[in-house]
Amino acid sequence: MPARTGWWLPLVLIAATLAVSRLLAGDPAEAPPAVDYSVVYGWVAAGDVKSVELRGDDVTGTLARNLEWDGKPIERFTTRVPPRDETWLPLLHEHGVQIRALSAEPSPAARFMVSVLPWVLFIALWLWLSRRALSTLKSGPGGLAARIAGARGKRFEASGGQKVRFDDVAGLREAKRDLREVVDFLKQPERFRQLGARVPRGVLLVGPPGTGKTLLARAVAGEAEVPFFSISGAEFIELFVGVGASRVRELFAEAKRSAPAIVFIDEIDAVGRSRGAGMGGGHDEREQTLNQLLSEMDGFDRDALTVVLAATNRPDVLDPALLRPGRFDRRVMVDRPELAARESILKVHARGKPLAPDVDLRAVAEATAGFVGADLANLVNEAALGAGRRGAQQIAASDFLAAYDKVVLGNPRDAKLDAAEKRRVAVHEAGHAVVAWFTPEAEPPRRVSIIPRGMSLGVTHQAPAEDRHLATRRQLEAKLDVLLAGYASELLLLADVSTGAQSDLERGSGLAAKMVANYGMSEAIGPAYYEHHAEHPFLGQRLATDSGVSEATLQLIDSEARGLLAAALERASAKLVEHRSALEQLARELEAGESVEHPRLRELLGDAAGRPGSPGEHVLHTR
Repeated sequence: MPARTGWWLPLVLIAATLAVSRLLAGDPAEAPPAVDYSVVYGWVAAGDVKSVELRGDDVTGTLARNLEWDGKPIERFTTRVPPRDETWLPLLHEHGVQIRALSAEPSPAARFMVSVLPWVLFIALWLWLSRRALSTLKSGPGGLAARIAGARGKRFEASGGQKVRFDDVAGLREAKRDLREVVDFLKQPERFRQLGARVPRGVLLVGPPGTGKTLLARAVAGEAEVPFFSISGAEFIELFVGVGASRVRELFAEAKRSAPAIVFIDEIDAVGRSRGAGMGGGHDEREQTLNQLLSEMDGFDRDALTVVLAATNRPDVLDPALLRPGRFDRRVMVDRPELAARESILKVHARGKPLAPDVDLRAVAEATAGFVGADLANLVNEAALGAGRRGAQQIAASDFLAAYDKVVLGNPRDAKLDAAEKRRVAVHEAGHAVVAWFTPEAEPPRRVSIIPRGMSLGVTHQAPAEDRHLATRRQLEAKLDVLLAGYASELLLLADVSTGAQSDLERGSGLAAKMVANYGMSEAIGPAYYEHHAEHPFLGQRLATDSGVSEATLQLIDSEARGLLAAALERASAKLVEHRSALEQLARELEAGESVEHPRLRELLGDAAGRPGSPGEHVLHTR
């Protein structure tokens, strides 16, 4: 019997159970009315009761003549005898009432039906459901595998709503220029076909998280005015082997039917990792899905106007077959925005928001070096939330400053420093600021604070005056000087060091090791690259590795790194001794006010060499 024709079986079993139970218990609609015992007692004493059936304390009787109860004539009745009533049976015998005694226990047949029939019903239902489940596991039409494969088909529908254009994506000029060609081909394919050009099959968007890769892909679809099919790489992976491959086939089949169209696969590294590099062998679900993806991209008709866009921040882990020409033909870098791009992004996210006259988005962009588009959007939103919390009608520069601290450092902590700890933190941060101020190659300090936030007790905010793409040896040495300046300042003014320098020492040690082993900035090692540390392929941790580097070389690298740190400490100490009065004055200022902004820094420290008042002129502060 097919599974879909056996739906009536549970209904038949339930109906049979109810019928048998009704027969055993009697029809409740025909049951005689229940009468008070005192009334029945009077009827017996008056000779109006003909016969009774006794079942324990329950009594069912027949009247000798019709009597009324509750306004209705009755012939039979039921009642319940109180326990230990010794007058009931003698009264019946005295008035000649026929007595029939029945067992209070149900019959064996009734007990059997009550105890066994529910189990029979349960087993029958279980067998029926099991049969249906086994039939749906088949991979034919309507089977479970087919339904799981198409369970997320709605995600493949073209996105609706307001379309995104390139003008809505601030910055990313180079990326938009590279993708403009794809837009032109989708809008005017004949112009390129006449020259023998073919549409690129795949475009890989590569960049750090939050740089706008997904937004850029939607902008391509908006500019080309074609359907946009979006799915995450993780959505291809399922428990059942073959489901991901089926979902890939469904996605590409739908895209081909809607051509010209754009297929966007976000986080493609979830499904496109190199085959054979993991622990799952060569026949797991992920690799079958990747094989199907490769096959579908090869199966595109060269004249089909379907372009696959994919995004990842880990291009190094992708399978080489995915990156070869004919699949992902080109790679577009979506990098962190530079100063002008950051200002444009801030203007986009500040559009429609009431900004106070003291807000300078250029200054905000200068202070947010390294921020990606998502970070800048979060910064503007936090500033708006801060203004709303204090009941303001406009977003002020102080709101951006507070938002920056919250985003980068975290919320202020409730813990308060005692006088000794406050003095030490002030000395430590003043050391960072003084060395950074008087070292031309270092990034200039913009503000210093000893307000505890997040995991930090104090912070010296540095930001470069302009974007940098390379770092020279002297610039890296200057960075080491600034990192060790807090340690040197504690030694100079307090004659002791504390655990507050842990983060500085950790970052300094890592930078010094890279300078020696990776950047060729050591005379003893020379221009060579050594894998001093490796990233764990599964845990994401860093650990020592034996990748062909001898123990003697590793010891030399450590020795040279310690030498760089010792030299940086010596230079920082000399700089602090030279400017000790400025150091002590800044430390006292921090103890008193807990925060010093750039204008006050210039008043305390003066114009240093290479610092002609340029950086920080438009810094984040309340004017």
